[in-house]
Amino acid sequence: MSCSEVQVRRLDAVPLAVVRRQARPSDLSRVIPECCGLVWNALKAQGVKGGRHVALYLDGTIRLEVGVEVNAPFAERGELVRSATPAGSAACVTHLGPYGQLGAAHDAVHAFCTSGGHRLAGPSWEIYGHWKSEWDADPSQIRTDVCYLLSA
Repeated sequence: MSCSEVQVRRLDAVPLAVVRRQARPSDLSRVIPECCGLVWNALKAQGVKGGRHVALYLDGTIRLEVGVEVNAPFAERGELVRSATPAGSAACVTHLGPYGQLGAAHDAVHAFCTSGGHRLAGPSWEIYGHWKSEWDADPSQIRTDVCYLLSA
């Protein structure tokens, strides 16, 4: 597992198609892939191509939105709704390694913010790289970008 250096970036909102959930930490490894599949299948049924998968954590009680980046219109149906990643200054880091080790990336952002005097604004999100077949043999290359919105 490795993490790049945490950087503060100015980010624009990225449109998402999501489903909303509340989860316990122990359920995330099941809930996130399940929700990604629900959204992917719903968009595919509408003929809409999705981008990367995203998990947007709204607060510390793990209210989250899980889905995919979209750049085309889609119909909100059932649980499928529109959302977007937050816009503004964010502390971001790239994690390379299995999803089960993502905690290190989150810890790195928290340490960076504490040492640099940055205040977290609440939401955070994970953007999962498009799966590559070589990741099956070498999970140390799985890419996930982790971002935390910062207070102004």
